[in-house]
Amino acid sequence: MRFWRICLLIGWLGGSSVAGGAAWAAHAYAMWGAPALAADFAHFPYVNPQAPKGGELRLVSNLRTSTFDKYNPFTIRGNAPAYLSALMFDSLLTGSLDETATGYGLLAEDVAVAPDGLSATFRLRPEARFHNGKPVLAQDVKHSFDTLMGPYTSPGYKTLLIEVAGVDVLDDRTVRYRFKAPNRELPLTVGGLPVFSRDWGLGADGKPKPFDQVVMDIPIGSGPYKIGPVNFGKDITYVRDPQYWARDLPVRKGTANFDRVLVKIYKDNTARLEALKAGEFDLMRFFSAGDWARRVNGRKFDTGELVKGEFANKLPSGFQSYVLNTRRPLLQDRRVREALGLAFDFEWMSRQLFYGAYQRVRGIFGNTMCETHGMPTPQELALLEPWRKDLPPAVFGPMFEPPTTDGATTLRDNLRRAQALLQEAGWQVQDGVLRNASGQAMVLEYMDSSEGGVRTLSSWMRNLQKLGITLKFRSVDFALYQQRLQKFDFDITTIAYQGTNNPGQEFADLFGSAAADQEDSGNFPGVKSPAVDAMIRAMVSAKTQEQMLPACHALDRIIAHGHYLIPQWSAGTHRMVYNAWRLDRPEVVPPYSTGEMWAVDTWWARSPALTAETAPKAATPRKD
Repeated sequence: MRFWRICLLIGWLGGSSVAGGAAWAAHAYAMWGAPALAADFAHFPYVNPQAPKGGELRLVSNLRTSTFDKYNPFTIRGNAPAYLSALMFDSLLTGSLDETATGYGLLAEDVAVAPDGLSATFRLRPEARFHNGKPVLAQDVKHSFDTLMGPYTSPGYKTLLIEVAGVDVLDDRTVRYRFKAPNRELPLTVGGLPVFSRDWGLGADGKPKPFDQVVMDIPIGSGPYKIGPVNFGKDITYVRDPQYWARDLPVRKGTANFDRVLVKIYKDNTARLEALKAGEFDLMRFFSAGDWARRVNGRKFDTGELVKGEFANKLPSGFQSYVLNTRRPLLQDRRVREALGLAFDFEWMSRQLFYGAYQRVRGIFGNTMCETHGMPTPQELALLEPWRKDLPPAVFGPMFEPPTTDGATTLRDNLRRAQALLQEAGWQVQDGVLRNASGQAMVLEYMDSSEGGVRTLSSWMRNLQKLGITLKFRSVDFALYQQRLQKFDFDITTIAYQGTNNPGQEFADLFGSAAADQEDSGNFPGVKSPAVDAMIRAMVSAKTQEQMLPACHALDRIIAHGHYLIPQWSAGTHRMVYNAWRLDRPEVVPPYSTGEMWAVDTWWARSPALTAETAPKAATPRKD
């Protein structure tokens, strides 16, 4: 998993509900207001605390890689197995799937923030244990932080944690993070970092190896699962630790119910889909509207053994987009980038390819309180005004709306507007080819790691051809794809950015100027804007929602009107097929469930599993 995705997965993290007063220890930490659950809560509301333990969950890998070559998920090179981080590493705090911006104590039994907001102190639970039986100590927390900030992990960690001044071990069970400035996000950001043992990666001489040489060493974490049998290139099994130290904690009650989690690896989508239909695994999430509408069928669906479930959620919609790499000379002019977006006909694609299953992405904060609409407020203008000369005038007007073709505006209208923008930028069509003053043709390359991507790209390619622009499709294997992304060696690609309810320092990795020149950062479009940097600083340093929201909106406006991204599409449901004869689940679907990890965490195995003889006849799929 790339680092920027890890940052956004820690999206429940934020500031403190106790930071404004005297420092005192609390069972949880809320960004705005108080935690929903009191200190004596018994379990999360969406779990079954009586869920039976046992059985096996058979999954398909959710990664695009066809195999794995390391067990270390934190180093830059190589690929770790799917789900390893989530299953093997605990953190000081953990989030709830029906609440945002709150972390509850896991490794830490309590957390306190200093009255000046310049430090957060965590006290570890005395019963916390690593897989090797040793206690989780403050020294391990510091070691984990120092390692993640070292030279062998993604530079995104340095960006995310740039405002952390240091870590102090106060005693064996007490660790204090110091901050360079008060920051409502940081106490829980550090609380969400993975903690691993100092013994992980020790050499034969008992001394620690450089972290980039910790490759196939079995991770020593404190999570509910360990690595079990492995068939390289085929599958990996995680085995539940029956002595898991936190199994009876309220934050873990009703979770980690499967004795084994088997993750199978398939090299192409067709093989994966056919294996599901044949019953080779129990659960699979779908991202293809075509597959979901036309190819998810067969005998096991007719009998009710396999069930199609669409689970509604309230997660941020994210901002999956075509990314335009402004490091490339042809894409440095904002008018050119806007013209490319005008040639993208989402409504046609929705009708012809997507079966109406998706909504258009409209900004970087969709389906959150930071989503931006209409004209800038006075508070937003106050943030934007010092940068007026550096920003396009459109930033100070209505929020950007992606062009449409199903209303008063047609594709022809959009292409005419695009042609005018290209002419303003110095491009003219000569013999059907768009050229600049020096005669250079507008030829761009779209890079993908899947040949199937050309299907969704083809209509955009045709529309661009009408403008004299050639867009070539380049399919590369995933290893090369990752390498080229790390080095920003592409013109255009697709990035499925995950959204967050609590935007913070991770946006410096996504759009900050310093990250633009830093290999393996998340700043794929190469944004280098002092105004963007200023909005991110304002967003991160906000002490209240009232201060944060204008900064979010201002940042959203700058990115949208900068046309660094051509917004694609999102869905408000998790589409999953699951084996109803082998699996059962809680009645409550948490609003912030994260797809298949919700099943891994909270579902359980039927015992015994149903069969064709014991299953209800003409089983009716559950309405989810």
